[in-house]
Amino acid sequence: MIKKITIQQLKPGMFIHDINCAWIEHPFLVGMLKIKDDKTIKKITDLGVRELYIDTLKGLDVLDAPTETEVKAEIEHKMIKMVQQAKPIATTSTLSEELKRSRKIHSEANKIISNIMNDVRIGKQIELERIDPVVEKMANSILRNKDAMLSLCRIKNKDDYTFLHSVSVGALLISFAYALDFNRNVIKQLGIGGMLHDIGKTKVPNEILNKPGKLTEDEFVIMKSHVVHGCSILRKSPGISQVSFDVTSQHHERFDGSGYPLRLKNAEMSVYGQMAAIVDVYDAITADRCYHKGMEPTVAVRKLFEWSKFHFNPKLLRTFIRTVGIYPVGTLVMLESGKIGIVIEQCETDMTRPQVRIIFDAKKDYFITPHDIDLAKPLGHGGGDRIVNYESPAKWNIDPDKFM
Repeated sequence: MIKKITIQQLKPGMFIHDINCAWIEHPFLVGMLKIKDDKTIKKITDLGVRELYIDTLKGLDVLDAPTETEVKAEIEHKMIKMVQQAKPIATTSTLSEELKRSRKIHSEANKIISNIMNDVRIGKQIELERIDPVVEKMANSILRNKDAMLSLCRIKNKDDYTFLHSVSVGALLISFAYALDFNRNVIKQLGIGGMLHDIGKTKVPNEILNKPGKLTEDEFVIMKSHVVHGCSILRKSPGISQVSFDVTSQHHERFDGSGYPLRLKNAEMSVYGQMAAIVDVYDAITADRCYHKGMEPTVAVRKLFEWSKFHFNPKLLRTFIRTVGIYPVGTLVMLESGKIGIVIEQCETDMTRPQVRIIFDAKKDYFITPHDIDLAKPLGHGGGDRIVNYESPAKWNIDPDKFM
């Protein structure tokens, strides 16, 4: 049986099923392992792990610990209650209309950040005037319909991950900032910060940056240095705002002080750094990498909610989840009727009842003519169904992007 325990309850003889930690790059996080001694427990504790999952069939038990099923049910209940307390950002353009514009903007942003990183790699200075116009376009697109740009941010080529991740973090921060009612200038500076947050990786050797597997401890030390390198690069770049600098310098800090490089805690982090920490982890854990399969966005927002007990600002995290939705656009979902569909638009009043594009009949096991239903409406008025679970596209061999 899989159970959740605190780090204080961990002891030799237990079998770790899931370390339950977002820092997936760390060389110690190699998956399941049997705890043999207190030295191993200390090493896990030093990573900032506060809660984890054990397998009681393979090691010692904690009798009163909640099961994984009980934990998931509690998280689900709390999240549904949370997202029903506020409306997401209203849209002025349909998803299909905005996708046509956002595809061009997304492609332009990727080319620009790729060129800037290549320039910095050979010693050139960041030219802010190259980034500013495309961030302006991203902000306008997200204001019209955030889900168009954010749905494109889910698509990542493993070979171009660093560039695409930077664009995604920029877009997510812009959307996040709109939800927090920040002024337009701060929104743009957050977008610029997101685009440049990993600029320090230009100083990390390619054999480490693109290693197709877990890093060694020495390699991970070098990888972590990208934050310090990034700060150094931005300090030498004319026109970089403090907002953008905070995004770069603090995106690996954690609310409980377990992050790096300065182990900042709570209010020692700026609100912009706290936002960047949330966004960076969300985008990283939902992306396929050469050494791991990305989580489905629906799983990722639930894990972030779970981790916000310690690692992230809970208040900000709630706003972020309301921004992307508990079923983000592009998520494959199973309906009560046995039909499978793709979330194409959030409901302004209830994020558990989005608009869905039906594409597959799971009971009869075949594709059907795509048609859209609004789960917020009753039967006979374009609705009459409900989501019972999210689904893995790989399980059904469905590429949601082809139906968007």
